[in-house]
Amino acid sequence: MQDDNNKNLILATALSFLVILVWFLVFPPEQPAPPLTTETAQAIATSDEPNAVPTSASDASVPSAADNSQSREHALSVSPRVSIDSKRVSGSISLRGALIDDLSLKNYNVRLNDESEKIVIFSPIQESIGYWAFHAWWSPDKSVIAEDIPSSKTLWQLKSGTTLSETSPITLEWDNGNGLIFNRVVSIDENYLINITQTVKNNTDKIIQLAPYSALTRKGDPDIRGFYILHEGVIASIDGELVEESYKDVRKFDENSNGVSFKSYAIKEGGWTGFTDHYWMTNLLPRPDQPFTSVIEYNPRINRYQADVRLPAITIAPSGEYDITTSLFAGAKEYETIKGYEKGYGFNQYIDSIDWGVFFFLTKPIFQVLHFLNNLIGNMGYAIIGLTLLIKAILFPLAYKSFVSMAKMKALQPQMEAIKEKAGDDKQKVQTEIMKLYRDNKVSPVSGCLPILLQIPIFFSLYKVIFVTIEMYHAPFFGWIQDLSAPDPTSLLNLFGLLPWDTPDPTSFLAIISIGVFPVLMGITMWMQQKLNPAPTDKTQAQIFAWMPWVFMFMLGGFASGLVVYWVANNTITFIQQYVIMTQQGVKPDVLGNILKRFKKGETET
Repeated sequence: MQDDNNKNLILATALSFLVILVWFLVFPPEQPAPPLTTETAQAIATSDEPNAVPTSASDASVPSAADNSQSREHALSVSPRVSIDSKRVSGSISLRGALIDDLSLKNYNVRLNDESEKIVIFSPIQESIGYWAFHAWWSPDKSVIAEDIPSSKTLWQLKSGTTLSETSPITLEWDNGNGLIFNRVVSIDENYLINITQTVKNNTDKIIQLAPYSALTRKGDPDIRGFYILHEGVIASIDGELVEESYKDVRKFDENSNGVSFKSYAIKEGGWTGFTDHYWMTNLLPRPDQPFTSVIEYNPRINRYQADVRLPAITIAPSGEYDITTSLFAGAKEYETIKGYEKGYGFNQYIDSIDWGVFFFLTKPIFQVLHFLNNLIGNMGYAIIGLTLLIKAILFPLAYKSFVSMAKMKALQPQMEAIKEKAGDDKQKVQTEIMKLYRDNKVSPVSGCLPILLQIPIFFSLYKVIFVTIEMYHAPFFGWIQDLSAPDPTSLLNLFGLLPWDTPDPTSFLAIISIGVFPVLMGITMWMQQKLNPAPTDKTQAQIFAWMPWVFMFMLGGFASGLVVYWVANNTITFIQQYVIMTQQGVKPDVLGNILKRFKKGETET
């Protein structure tokens, strides 16, 4: 009796922990940005740091509130541009500052099956949520004055090329009129990698010192999901260590003399830095053998986040020339694409830019198997079912022992009930007699706990994989499931489309009961599986377990349908395994018969 109670308590605790964990993942508390005080604003406005590296957009070039309200079309017309049109991306480069500030992904729509609006990565500085990449120089020893170095206001000339594509690079040039000529060759591959080669020709009669740098700048508060399970913010590889800083963390960095939150990392080789979103990211990637300093900052006065790559200063003699090539990734976090860049270019830990989480030892292999099965089958939904079969096959030895034990306990259920009736209220005698019954029949009530406990990290890891990997984004299954990264679109409230009214808004309180077909199937299969298990001897525990399938049905109803597909498949396979094994052990469960008996019993009592 005590072991049986322990087994049930462990199971109930594990399931409760999972429910609580899921709740906090789905409904995390909102983290608002801290307000800017008048005192802080005045301090920033009056401070000065003459030796600081120039930012990608000086205070003077930050648009006014009126500019922020302007349309994207107007923002793109502010300066002359050169078009970007490759296999995967489209957009333009502003010749004013040579900013890469207009980039959209051709293969990803904002809405399912709607080609009218594509995912936008970069936006012009004139927009309220501007996002752009900037490459430039600065002079640490001031051998070149700021006016003779290209800035965000410099108007570059297009020297060669008309449209940037994978087969056609472009060349930009700016002559400062005082003996320095700056050139920039921009090329793009068939995916999301842009290579920028900067060249300086020193036609003066003096030695100069310049340092190249590049910056990613995000203006305004980024539109983030805000899930604890997902990292959004700064991501970098620092000498073999993956660094992740949320936007909230960045705002808490130590302030420099300008009141800017600031942190820098010295990187010997093989590093990179940038920003990551749910499915998209931008990274600055120097050559793997290139040492550099990564700088992350937040300017509260203009609400701007920035990630810099600052390369060492170089000395250029009169009539000398120097060039440096760096890369910029701006696109989707596709596994094969990122893996190819890691192997092809030697970018250290680049595959870890996908958020594998603390269970990376499970999430990585789970995704790799899913990815393989998807390539083999051609359907991610069926790949999830295939993965479920594989997981069940691996865990079968443990499951077999568990199901054999449960079958024996199920067979002993009448004798246990007889012991309870005979002993009455003498709980000590009930425990003693039931323990003796277990020993005589070589039954271990706790043997069923391990397979259930192993399912928790697997479930969590699969949830992580389905939630963070872009391969699930708008991935169809069959019928009404056309996006495995989104909840089941059908609803119990309109009888799954049979009644002529729409489902409630996802933000309304009715959304929690507006569950689809697959969540209902999950509840039913979980309940059927539960009916094969021996009933808890304690009435309170029995009632808790009886409600568990329906609680989970509503709790997981708003989850990605890919995860619910896994759960339905897992429950179905488990039910079949357990039913067969129990039959082999001489126990013939009659789930449907038991349901009818209970129904008839209820009618008789009525």
